[in-house]
Amino acid sequence: MILEDNDCRKRLELADHGILGTVHERRGVDLVPVCFAVIDDIVGIPVDLVKAKSSTRLQREANLRVDGRATLLVENWSSTDWSALWWVRSTLVFDERVADRERSQIKDLLSERYAQYADQPFSGLLCFRLVSLSGWKAGG
Repeated sequence: MILEDNDCRKRLELADHGILGTVHERRGVDLVPVCFAVIDDIVGIPVDLVKAKSSTRLQREANLRVDGRATLLVENWSSTDWSALWWVRSTLVFDERVADRERSQIKDLLSERYAQYADQPFSGLLCFRLVSLSGWKAGG
């Protein structure tokens, strides 16, 4: 069953993680799990200092500088109850010009949502404009 935009939006805002898809210029789609926050039509994805990384210069950032299109997929899966299945796909465009005030609000929301981010250990914040939403859920 197709989800209406407002239902997609609610599910996106309540999801605690998702899969970000960016486009690598040679190998195609790059997918990575991410946490995120949504304020108005801005989706913020932190580049954090909490999880181990070989560098804070991530491939997804390089991808976005070449092709600013991205997708964020959130979903609910149950191997035992397929009536609970749903997914929401967000079409995004990378936007480095998001205002400092909005960036600050997103960082605050991230620190509220995730205990690991209470002290805002971010080396950066990737911001996107939400272009469109689509979604599906099982049953009626």
